[in-house]
Amino acid sequence: MSDAHSADVVIVGSGMNSLTCAALLAVQGLTVTVLERNAVAGGCIRTEELFPGFTHDVLSSWYPLFMGGASYAALSGPLAAAGLEFVQGEYSTGLAVPGGPSLALRQNMDDTVRRFNSVAPGEGDALGAMAARMFGPDAGLVFGLLGGEPYRWPMAKLLFGAWRERGMDGLMAFGSQALESFRRWAMRDLRTDLARAMIAPWVLHSGLGPDEASSALIGKLTFSAVVSGGMPMVKGGSARIVQAFTRIIEQAGGAVLTNSHVDRVLVQGNKATGVAVGTQVYSARRAVVCNVTPGQLYGDLLPEVEPALQQSARDYHYGRGGMQIHFALSSPPDWIDPELTRVPMVHVTESMEQVCASVVAANNGWLPARPTLAVGQPVAVDVTRAPDGHWILWVQMQELPTRIKGDEAGQIAVPDDGRWNEQVREAMADRVQARLETVMPGLSRKILGRRSFCPADLEALNMNLVGGDPYSGVCSPDQFFFMRPFAGHKNARSGVTPWRNLHHIGASVHPGPGLGGQSGYLAAQRILKG
Repeated sequence: MSDAHSADVVIVGSGMNSLTCAALLAVQGLTVTVLERNAVAGGCIRTEELFPGFTHDVLSSWYPLFMGGASYAALSGPLAAAGLEFVQGEYSTGLAVPGGPSLALRQNMDDTVRRFNSVAPGEGDALGAMAARMFGPDAGLVFGLLGGEPYRWPMAKLLFGAWRERGMDGLMAFGSQALESFRRWAMRDLRTDLARAMIAPWVLHSGLGPDEASSALIGKLTFSAVVSGGMPMVKGGSARIVQAFTRIIEQAGGAVLTNSHVDRVLVQGNKATGVAVGTQVYSARRAVVCNVTPGQLYGDLLPEVEPALQQSARDYHYGRGGMQIHFALSSPPDWIDPELTRVPMVHVTESMEQVCASVVAANNGWLPARPTLAVGQPVAVDVTRAPDGHWILWVQMQELPTRIKGDEAGQIAVPDDGRWNEQVREAMADRVQARLETVMPGLSRKILGRRSFCPADLEALNMNLVGGDPYSGVCSPDQFFFMRPFAGHKNARSGVTPWRNLHHIGASVHPGPGLGGQSGYLAAQRILKG
């Protein structure tokens, strides 16, 4: 093998956590080489002109987690200097019920309280109290647990402080509430189907369902954060955030290299020395960072780890499949409520119960008859995304089986092998389009183009999305928080590996999925501290 390149740090994969980690190191003067197997960098950040003149974010698109996190606080200046601009509108989220009511919410919790109180007196007050607790008495503990290093002294200090403040009973009460399902909380604390249906779809954005443990905490936190902080996106397309990160890395003497599939991590004793890409060696003077799934790290890249660790990596569980459908429209859709045209993310569902039912159907291998739709409207925030007067719909589903056993509606023929194919994908897209027609009549007449990506397509675009799981592993308590990716291995947990300078990051690692970049941030801090 030839030593083609050396850097202070080598990073495998170029997703949000990789780019965040690399940029944080670069601004401290370290040289970083980022290696991406695909032809374009960015992982789940991918922008394409699917139809002439229309700029589509093919996978992820919204950045509330990043802008509210530690990474952006540290990098906002360098990113702005590199040409990055975030934009957001007056509205945050909304709900459209087929054959029923709709509601648009501004980026303002006080306004949200008033709107829900107008529907049912006291309902808005309950939501306001929930949000106030999330960002008040519970904020330090919640955000410390979700964003900190689980097995380090600051975390012990946080928990000790919480114990002194709350007492053991108070701490146990917090733990009980953190493990509660969304349905149980919603049936107890919310009075209307409208409020339950408004928040329930946000649970899906962590890969959970409303009946699953910890879904109440995730749903309450996500909804409160979105209404309070909005839904920012990158002006001109998310690819520009990749470009800005790349400029920061290159200005420090580093590089982001595509079409570079890493075959294995090179180790010597208890230290990682670099990686191999075919016959080429990329040496690392200080650290190697891998943004991969546990199976890739402790199987493909490090095939000689202890059997127990390999087994834990094999046992790591991936969740339901996701699907993206992108529409180019000749004009904005005619929503049943015209105010929804101004909302960046509208969910379409009949009720919380329907969200639960669709999750169960997908878990059992069935295509749901009435899937929950997350309808993104990027042009409502960024008019540069489409020609003047035109529109884009970014539609995401998160309740689909990775292997298909049947169709809940009895309309779509299931392949004998249960695998997704073009026929199933387009039949499902037809179902979604018909469902959209119930809340935006006349949609079909406006469609200039439609492009769909089923679970198999998502995995083909990004190998970390195993089975089309957009979250690289279920966020259930047994493999979330301190347990992510798994527990039981002292030297292989929460980003730490058996090699002292080899770091594991990405959606499969604490604190989990999203575009926050936090696992990359934590790895960068460990590397800088030596």
